[in-house]
Amino acid sequence: MNPEVKSIEWEAPAHYFLEKKADWFWALGILTLAGTVAAIFVGNILFGILVLLSGAIMGIMANREPEIIPFALTTRGVHIDEVLYPYTTLESYYIETENPQGPLLFLKSERTFMHLIVIPLPEDYVDEIEAIIERRLRQEHLEEPLGHKILELLGF
Repeated sequence: MNPEVKSIEWEAPAHYFLEKKADWFWALGILTLAGTVAAIFVGNILFGILVLLSGAIMGIMANREPEIIPFALTTRGVHIDEVLYPYTTLESYYIETENPQGPLLFLKSERTFMHLIVIPLPEDYVDEIEAIIERRLRQEHLEEPLGHKILELLGF
């Protein structure tokens, strides 16, 4: 732990990318068509079109590799791409090192619609990042949201 470190910058993918096989796309297609047919069968054509469009968009988005996002931890706050989250708007933090995809930083925010911010960390900088952030935020046990876990199970 180096107490002189004032900022750390790194890049990471927006999410963990899992290569999808043909079986995944077949399952998506079958579920999409079944949902569309069921919606049309009960007389809700508009919902059937929505299910069909959602399945097509999900298939397209699932095949795209994640964008690489720059992150920075400074004395002012946490930078995610071009957005600064000042420490005054954050309540607490937690660093999870046991995640299979690598360490994660959880930041609890005061914002209503973005209550928990999840940031992938480089393994080499975990101690330095904790040294910077522990002086500004209290540590609280936080867990990955259920929605994130479900999306990982589905391959997103």
